Amino acid sequence: MGKTVLGVFENTRQAEKAVDDLQRRGFNKQEISIVARKSTAGGGARSRGDMEAGQDISGGITAGSAIGGVAGLLAGVGALAIPGIGPVVAAGPIATALSGAVTGGIAGGLIDWGIPEDVGQKYEQRVKEGKIVAMVRTDDEKTNEAADIFRRHGAKDVETH
Repeated sequence: MGKTVLGVFENTRQAEKAVDDLQRRGFNKQEISIVARKSTAGGGARSRGDMEAGQDISGGITAGSAIGGVAGLLAGVGALAIPGIGPVVAAGPIATALSGAVTGGIAGGLIDWGIPEDVGQKYEQRVKEGKIVAMVRTDDEKTNEAADIFRRHGAKDVETH
């Protein structure tokens, strides 16, 4: 594995479509990870793809997934309590990295993935804001394809490290 591609999604619909597309294009679940804050706040109306109060990312993604490719990825979903953020759910290989770096937060867990601390802090802030961070660890020659897939499905802050 050469590089990590990261992207920030506004809602679960965008993230699920991106993950499904990645899997259709040959990326496997050992390459794909998702991190999101577990929603605990109630509040106003939400669109079908948004996280609902009390619903974690696994419920939101699998509910809307027509292909079911996300279900395999979500077999590794873990709920973590990260200081300064609160309850977070992580799917894929990043779940293991984050469970060992709870005191360092998301930024600390991303360092092992080759993400500089300041960049990791930016993505940690996006999770605090309620956004969904998806990432793919892949070979150098597939990074552009992964970044294009993220952008095509509405990801912002797409970066490769």
